[in-house]
Amino acid sequence: MTSTATRPAPSKDRATDNRPGLLLGVVLAAQFMALLDVFIVNVAAPTIRTELSASGGALQLVIAGYTITYAVLLITGARLGDLIGHRRAYLGGLALFTAASLACGLAAGAGQLIAFRLVQGAGSALMIPQVLSLIQRNFTGERRVRALSAYSAVLATGAAAGQVVGGVLVSADLFGTGWRPVFLVNVPLGIALLVLGVRVLPRDAHAGATRARALDLPGLLLLAAAVSLLTVPLVLGQEQDWPLWSWLSLGGSLLLAVVFGAYESRLARRGGTPLIAPRVLRVPGMGRAVLWISVAMGVNAGLLFTLTLYLQGGLGHSALRAGLTFGPAAVAFGAVGLTWRRCPARLHRALVPAGFLLAAAALLAVGGLLADGGTGGWGLYPALGAFGAGISLAFSPALTGALATVRPEDAADASGLLATVTQLGQLVGVATFGTFFLGRYAGSGAQDSADALWATALALAAASVVGAAAGLPRRSR
Repeated sequence: MTSTATRPAPSKDRATDNRPGLLLGVVLAAQFMALLDVFIVNVAAPTIRTELSASGGALQLVIAGYTITYAVLLITGARLGDLIGHRRAYLGGLALFTAASLACGLAAGAGQLIAFRLVQGAGSALMIPQVLSLIQRNFTGERRVRALSAYSAVLATGAAAGQVVGGVLVSADLFGTGWRPVFLVNVPLGIALLVLGVRVLPRDAHAGATRARALDLPGLLLLAAAVSLLTVPLVLGQEQDWPLWSWLSLGGSLLLAVVFGAYESRLARRGGTPLIAPRVLRVPGMGRAVLWISVAMGVNAGLLFTLTLYLQGGLGHSALRAGLTFGPAAVAFGAVGLTWRRCPARLHRALVPAGFLLAAAALLAVGGLLADGGTGGWGLYPALGAFGAGISLAFSPALTGALATVRPEDAADASGLLATVTQLGQLVGVATFGTFFLGRYAGSGAQDSADALWATALALAAASVVGAAAGLPRRSR
């Protein structure tokens, strides 16, 4: 997968040479824990609102605060890893995330919880980009492909698993603590991973060579502003009925994105070190992979969000029952993410379009099974399993293919780019399809909610078909 000229020098660290599985397990466990917190709060939201007497806007910020700082700072976190060393950045981000999780679990009011969620998102943004960089620098050849497959399986399985774990923890009401275990569960796991990480992560031997690269502060500010102007209205616009400021913010985000692209290109031509190296965007297949990942994560997050609203709002299911409903999707996503490479190599190019088409068919099945305002019976579970399998086929090969040819020295840039795309895809999916659902749901019962879900399922299926069409080979003229 890599040439002799670009292959990273073999590490002298015993963790890399003798314990690659433990190294991969440590970084992916923290990856899973951080991603879990994007979704785990969804099913805990009603309990948080009651116990903290939080307003609707405050509750929205509890859920969104993590996502906003996470999305804004991801690429910055990737560059910081390149500057100070991926091991240091990873352990620092994990320590910050763990401390913030403890603070969230002990928060006395909604304002404190919002503030600590912002810090928690910043810890994730520093930690998560290092996962791909550590994989890129410490695994080569077939081992790298297997590691990337495991990474992609963990990446979006966290979405469905967050719903499941959140439902279990809230319903258990451990020691009368209500919603607090959804945050406190991170503390012992985070401490254990810190202890293991210090022992098994390879030393930052490469950091000295990369430390001379300057941090692109103007690019950082432009990107942070563009992402902030995009994420804030997407998260809060529905809550406030899409006021004028939200549309002005979205327009400003587009303008700043154009300015950012122009500035980065100019900086690269002048021999500077842009935040995202333009050559990363020119890696064969990178542009199409970005599109595929965006659509796959948007569809995935859109279904999880709207189906949760249907199950808990329309049918009145408990947090535990609603969370466990997503179990088949999580299991299928993870299983397919780990095994898709066993398909004959000649079929790999067709896997992503096939995955999108399978997801589209499954979405139609889910919508049809629930169209009468019922539970869908046992048929709902294989339909959700098929959806998880389809989205995994759409996502995992796209991610692995995009990263397989990235040069090790560009690992940080590619990591930050694809992690940001994944997060923004989920955020846009929730905002777009959540708005579509809520615009058709008047809150008048199960049938009304089922009608809104059916319409949303059609929209999600259409988006999946668009993703499939984007992967079809073009006819040469």
